[in-house]
Amino acid sequence: MSQPVVVGIDASDPAGSALDWASDEAQLRGVPLHVVHAWPGEAAVAPDGREPTAIREIGEDLLDGARRRALLRHPGLSVTAALLDDDPRAALTDAAGSAALLVVGARGTGGFPRLLLGSTGLHAAATAPCPVVVVRPSEGASGGIAVGVVGDGHDDAVLELAFEAARRRRAPLLAVHSWTYPLISTGGGRPPVYEKGHIAAEHERLLSEVLSGWRESHPEVSVSAVSVRSGAAKELVSRSKAQQLLVVGRRGEPKGPFGRLGSTSQTVVQHAECPVAVVPLPA
Repeated sequence: MSQPVVVGIDASDPAGSALDWASDEAQLRGVPLHVVHAWPGEAAVAPDGREPTAIREIGEDLLDGARRRALLRHPGLSVTAALLDDDPRAALTDAAGSAALLVVGARGTGGFPRLLLGSTGLHAAATAPCPVVVVRPSEGASGGIAVGVVGDGHDDAVLELAFEAARRRRAPLLAVHSWTYPLISTGGGRPPVYEKGHIAAEHERLLSEVLSGWRESHPEVSVSAVSVRSGAAKELVSRSKAQQLLVVGRRGEPKGPFGRLGSTSQTVVQHAECPVAVVPLPA
C-alpha cells in the first residue's frame, strides 16, 4: 500500500487549512490520507474538571468531523483517522515514520499568527523523517512552486519534491539561488575586492548546471530560475507572496535548538506567506 499523507489536527483554524491542503495533496498523489489527533492519555488532567473519557470523546468527534470534511472535499479519497495517546510532538514525529508527507498547520502565538509557528509545528519540521508541509490559512492556492537551491550537491531531494509538485499541479516552477560575496581577507585591513560580474556569472552557471538534469527528466514542467545576491531566507520569504508552495531543505545541526532546522528553513517556515515544504537532507 502506498505511503499516506499524514495530517495532524486540533480544533484550530490553521488545522482546518492543513486538513484541506493534505486532502488535496493525497488526491493529487493518489494515496490515502491519514488524520491524527494527539491526546496525552490517562495522565492528562482536564483544567475544567471533565473526566479524561470526555476529553477522549471530544478528540474522537474532532477526527470524525475531519474525516467527513476530507470526504466531502474528495469523495473517492481513502481516509483513515487515529487518536494518539501521546504528546503531540512525539505523536507527529512517530506518525511521520510511515508517511510520504506530514502536514501541520501554522499556529501563531502572541496574537501574530503570520509571524510565528507554534512549537509543535517547529518540532515536526525539525525532526520528522519525511518531508513536512506547514500550512497557513489562506484564500486559496495561486502562483506556482518555488524552490530554494543551494548548489552544494545536496539539492536532489528538495528538487524532486518541487518538480513533482509542479508536475502534479501543472504549475510553473521557480528555482531561487541566493548568494553573497565570499569572506576573503586581503591583509592590512583593506576591504576585499570582487569581480562582481564574474561572481554573479559563476552562480548563474552553477544554478543552470544543477537544474539541467531535472529539466530533462521533467520536460512538462515550465522552469524559470533566478540567481540573486541576497540572504536566502529574505529572498525566499519575499518570493513566497506569489507562490502556492515553497520548498526548502533542512540542513541544520542535530544538536541545535531546533534539531536539524537551520536558520534559513526556520525563518522561512515562520514568515513565508504560502505553505512551506521542509525536506530532510542527508547528514
